[in-house]
Amino acid sequence: TTAEVIMETGRKVLGVSSGRRKEDKETWWWNEEVQDSIQRKRLAKKKWDMDRTEENRQEYKELQRRVEREVSKAKQKAYDELYTRLDTREGEKDLYSEYFEELMNEENEREKRVEGVNSVEQKVDNIRKDEVRKALKRMKSGKAVGPDDIPVEVWKCLGEVAVEFLTSLFNRVLESERMPEEWSRSVLVPIFKNKGDVQSCSNYRGIKLMSHTVKLWERVVEARLRKVVEICEQQYDFMPRKSTTDAIFALRILMEKYRNGQRELHCVFVDLEKAYDRVPREELWYCMRKSGVAEKYVRVVQDMYERNRTVVRCAVGQTEEFNVEVGLHQGSALSHFLFAIVMDQLSEEVRQESPWTMMFADDIVICREQVEENLERCRFVLERRGMKVSRSKTEYMCVNEREGSGTVRLQGKEVKKVQEFKYLGSTVQSNGECGKEVKKQVQAGWNGWRKVSGVLCDRKISTRIKGKVYRTVVRPAMLYGLETVSLRKRQESELEVAELKMLKFSLGVTRLDRIRNEYIR
Repeated sequence: TTAEVIMETGRKVLGVSSGRRKEDKETWWWNEEVQDSIQRKRLAKKKWDMDRTEENRQEYKELQRRVEREVSKAKQKAYDELYTRLDTREGEKDLYSEYFEELMNEENEREKRVEGVNSVEQKVDNIRKDEVRKALKRMKSGKAVGPDDIPVEVWKCLGEVAVEFLTSLFNRVLESERMPEEWSRSVLVPIFKNKGDVQSCSNYRGIKLMSHTVKLWERVVEARLRKVVEICEQQYDFMPRKSTTDAIFALRILMEKYRNGQRELHCVFVDLEKAYDRVPREELWYCMRKSGVAEKYVRVVQDMYERNRTVVRCAVGQTEEFNVEVGLHQGSALSHFLFAIVMDQLSEEVRQESPWTMMFADDIVICREQVEENLERCRFVLERRGMKVSRSKTEYMCVNEREGSGTVRLQGKEVKKVQEFKYLGSTVQSNGECGKEVKKQVQAGWNGWRKVSGVLCDRKISTRIKGKVYRTVVRPAMLYGLETVSLRKRQESELEVAELKMLKFSLGVTRLDRIRNEYIR
């Protein structure tokens, strides 16, 4: 295959490296006995370093052997308990395989389309070198590779030779409308969502590791589709000159206007269940054609999806390969835009101009003075085409709520009512306050600071480098979304105090040093 030829050539010309960096140590099996033994071994090592006698050396060696025994015993016990819970290693693999195979091959109930759509049969230009060059420039380095083990760095290192080869390869794929067989394979890695039961498969998001060459091909196709398809202004996800901050700001301004006018505003935050994984393929083809995409590109995208196979990689190994017949790839360069096309067409009947309706991928917010009827229409339009509105995660918030405002119902069931909602990472409160958001962002700043404290607190590292690290890692985490908020003096002071503490810790400065805050900043 193409991948095997590239790998073999790479081995002959470039050689083989010593391997990747060592993985982080696993400590999930640690217990108190191991911790105690390691602590005593460290103390014995310090004692031997200070006084190099034979007695101290023997004591250290004995404790070293004891630690090895304790570690072996603790590991064996932990794995025995794990395998007892899972029966066998194969049992855990089967658990993941069954869950993701069902998830990626099960469609929600939907109404079959009876109306047709005209396909756009037109000549498609050959792919040019500058298109490949731009796509290659947008690809990030240092990312996990797919099943073919060819990283994008290979193509970047080869420069114009790679551009010429890839242009020729992509034109053959475009002409034949068929990808190489190895491109249709992927490895799915379950990533914990950091909420819910860690032992429940439903709390893991499956991210596909795909061939970097496929992602490069997808970027070329995506760039061409964006020139043809016009997405509605209500969609903010992966749209040019739009970001989460724009959506947050639009929502906050709308709520502020209604508070100033003393009028009620009802906001419903709609969540779609497994949105990417449950997109019906037939709906995708229909929406692409209706958006004016040339039939050539529709068939190219169909080829990307119709022969797709994947394996699940978990802690105990890889599962058997299985087909994926429903949904979009999570981890694909093209999926975000394809999903935007689907949502653009499906929501056409019910959406109003921004900010009354805003979408960020599958996160939808509907703002109205009377919202229940619009919510029901939105549910009907989406669910009859195979999407599913989550009853448990969809939430409702009322701004300027008056007595007797009542509730909002969805198919006869009351939607959960909240006083605050975390919208795109920013906490929005119904009373217009932003105190909780400021405290949350201060905590996010401290979390970022702790991650790089080893660099920031190292006295050997120059102040200039520390400043760069701080401005790159800590400050963006602390200030995310706050440009959309009207801060009071007290809240500004909270941010300034937190920043000053971080800077003082980084520089090793205390109040006794009598250095002015302006100089530290």
